[in-house]
Amino acid sequence: MAHLTHHFTWLDYSIFVAYLVGTVAIGLWFVKGQRNLDEYLLAGRSMGSVLVAMTVLAALFSGISFLAAPSEGYEKGPAFYLVNLSFFVATPLTALVVLPFYYNSKFFTAYQYLEARFSVQVRTVASASFIARVLLWLGAATYAPALALEQATGMPLWFTILVTGVLTTLYTTFGGMRAVIWTDVMQLVVLFGGQLVIALVAIGRMPGGVDQVIELGKAGGRLDLSMSLDPTVRVTLWGLLIGATFMSLVQMATDQVSVQRYLSAKSLGEARRGLWLKLIMTLPVTFVFYGTGLVLYAYYQVHGDPLQAGRITKADQILPYFVVNELPAGLPGLFIAAIYAASMSTISAGINSLTSASLVDFYQRLWKRPDLSEHHQLKIARWLTLVYGALVILLAFLVQHLGTLLEATNKVIGLVGGPLVGLFFLGILVKRATGRGALIGWLAGLGVLLPVCFLTKVSFLWYAMIGCLTTMLVGYVVSLLEPAPDPAKLKGLVIGQKPAEDEAASR
Repeated sequence: MAHLTHHFTWLDYSIFVAYLVGTVAIGLWFVKGQRNLDEYLLAGRSMGSVLVAMTVLAALFSGISFLAAPSEGYEKGPAFYLVNLSFFVATPLTALVVLPFYYNSKFFTAYQYLEARFSVQVRTVASASFIARVLLWLGAATYAPALALEQATGMPLWFTILVTGVLTTLYTTFGGMRAVIWTDVMQLVVLFGGQLVIALVAIGRMPGGVDQVIELGKAGGRLDLSMSLDPTVRVTLWGLLIGATFMSLVQMATDQVSVQRYLSAKSLGEARRGLWLKLIMTLPVTFVFYGTGLVLYAYYQVHGDPLQAGRITKADQILPYFVVNELPAGLPGLFIAAIYAASMSTISAGINSLTSASLVDFYQRLWKRPDLSEHHQLKIARWLTLVYGALVILLAFLVQHLGTLLEATNKVIGLVGGPLVGLFFLGILVKRATGRGALIGWLAGLGVLLPVCFLTKVSFLWYAMIGCLTTMLVGYVVSLLEPAPDPAKLKGLVIGQKPAEDEAASR
C-alpha cells in the first residue's frame, strides 16, 4: 500500500502529539480525590443528564464510528443510518422498564440484578459473557485509530496499536470514571465537528454540490434500501428496524459500559433524561457520520477512486485518506488525533466497566474477607485496569481478520449480547422464570446463535433477536417444569412488583 507520508507535515505531527498529551493530562487530572470505589467506578454518582447523554453517546459512537460509518456510506450507501429507528423502541424500553431495577437498588453492575432475580450462577455467566464481548469490542476500538494512523503517516500498525493501548490504560488506571466521562465529552465535540468539516470540504469541491452527490449516489446504487424479508440480505429496512432494536438493547439495557454511566447520574430522573437527550443527539451525529460516506463516494467518482486504484486496501481507510490528502496542513493532525483520542475514550470507558464487573461480580463475591477495605479494593481495581489494558492490546492484533469494522463490532454485539438481553427480559417480564430455566435458556440462545453466525448467511442484524428470543422461550419452558419462585423474593425485581420507595425515587 502506498503511504502518503509527505502529506502529514511537521505541523500535523505537532498538533497530533499535543492533542494526545492533552487528553491524557485531562484523564490524569482526576486522580485526586479518589478515596473509594463509588468515586472511582461511578464518579460519586454526581453527574447531570447532559453529561450522562454525551458520555453514553461518545462511548457507543466514537473512533470506530468515525471510521466505520463513513466507510459503510462510501462502500454500501448510508442506509445503515436507519438503524436509528431502533433507538425509538430501545430508548423507552430502557428508560421506563429496565433502568429502575438498576438504579433503585444502588447496584454497581447490571449483573447484580441477575443474582438478586435468579441466582449467583446466572450473574456469573452474564458478567463473564459481558467481559468477553467488551474485550473483543475494545480490540476493534484499538485497531480503528491504528488503521487510520497507518494510512495517514505510514507508521506501522503494531506501533500505533501499542501507543493507543498503553496511553489509554495509563490514564484510565489513575483517572477512574470522572476521567472517562470528561474525555468522552471532549472527544464527542471534536469528532462531530471534524466529520462536519470533512463533509462540507468535499461537497464544496464537487462541481454540482449536494445535487451531484445525490445523483451519483443514485447512479451507483448507494441510495437503495432493500425491503426484502429475507434474513440473509445484509441490510434491509426490517433488519434495521426489528433486528437492530435487539442489538440496541444489548448496548443500552444490559451493557455495563452504558449502565455504569446511568448509575453515575444524581438520580433516576437524571439518568432517564440523559437517555432521552442521547436519543435526540444521536440523530444529527449519525446523519453526518453516514452522510459523509456518501459524500466521499461521490467525490471520488469525480476525482478518481483510491480503492479501485489500489492506493488504499480497504474501505475503512477512506476517511483518513481524504483527510491527509485533501485538507490543509494542521487539520489532518487534528482529525487523526481526534479519531485516535476518541477511540482512547471508548477504550477507557470499556476498561473501566470491565474492572467494575470483575471487581464487583467476581472478586468481592469470591474473596469475602471482613478486612477488605476501600483502599485495598481501589488498589485491586487499578491492577485489574492494567491487566485489561494489556489484553485489549493483544486482541487489537486479531480484529483485522473479522471483516469491516462495522460488521466486526456488530457481529460481536449480536452473538454474545443477544442471549444476555434474553436473560434480563426473562427476569424483568416473566414472574414464573427460575434461575435454572434462565441458565438453560442462555445456553440454548448461544447454542442456536453459534451455527447461525458461522454456518449460515443470516445477516448480523438478526443475531441479537434470535439469541434473545431463544433464551426467553427456552428459559420460560424449562421454568414451567420447576417449582415457581417465591413471590416475596420477586419484590422490586419483576415488572409490576416495585417496592414503594421506587415511586418516590423516580419523582
